[in-house]
Amino acid sequence: MNNFDTKKYPIFSKFLNQLARDLTSFYYSKLNKTFKVSNKLKGKGYDPVTTSDKAFEKFIRSKIKKKFPSHQVIGEEFGHKKSKSEFTWVIDPIDGTRSYVIGNPTWSNLISLNYKGYPILGLANFPILKKYYLNHTNTAAYVVENGKKRKIKVNKKAIFKNVKVSAAFHGSLSLNKQKKIPQILKLMQFPCSDALSYSHLAEGRLDIVIQCSNKIWDIHPLIPIIKAAGGYLNTWDNKDAIKGGNILVSSNKAIHNKFLKLLKPVS
Repeated sequence: MNNFDTKKYPIFSKFLNQLARDLTSFYYSKLNKTFKVSNKLKGKGYDPVTTSDKAFEKFIRSKIKKKFPSHQVIGEEFGHKKSKSEFTWVIDPIDGTRSYVIGNPTWSNLISLNYKGYPILGLANFPILKKYYLNHTNTAAYVVENGKKRKIKVNKKAIFKNVKVSAAFHGSLSLNKQKKIPQILKLMQFPCSDALSYSHLAEGRLDIVIQCSNKIWDIHPLIPIIKAAGGYLNTWDNKDAIKGGNILVSSNKAIHNKFLKLLKPVS
């Protein structure tokens, strides 16, 4: 872990715990009202951004600046604040903006703390669902729901015969490519709800999550949570998920390897 001083975990996990509560309060006090939507892709596709995305990111940045003024920050909406610090915060102010736009409750605030470029702590906060997921160390992940904290673990006993699969291609996999992975298509029985699917895998409700086109802010906050809960994650071509891209997350090594083989025709 790049020589990270593990004694510092409590400082940062305490900050993320409080930030989750602050973000939910901020949503209900300031943002739970009419908002404006614009399309980042303008005629080339649909990638919505709302006034709420920007307000959330400004709020998160202000909290980080107050507590850790020397740290670097990378956010989806306002770019990279560079410094000489070895610590970087990566922010997706609203993961699942499409869900947010139409009123689905599955959107979240995603934040990771990276040390020397690698995610060591993550937060996935779901204001409408009134719960959040985070890891306290590299081996302990939790969900806090209605004020109650519970340790989470992936379903290590999952077997291929009755695997629970959630998948979404987000328009990134052509029909011709999808035809090359018929077994994957057949196994896609559960809806994919952005970061909530990854979080559900971390607490043992799902066994496989397959997604396309993850940016670093989509996946960095979830990497430490999933790994602390005992999960496996890579790109479809079995590389580190650190750069984002097409991601496979699994609850144990056996089914992970099986799905890497099934994805090979499109990886």
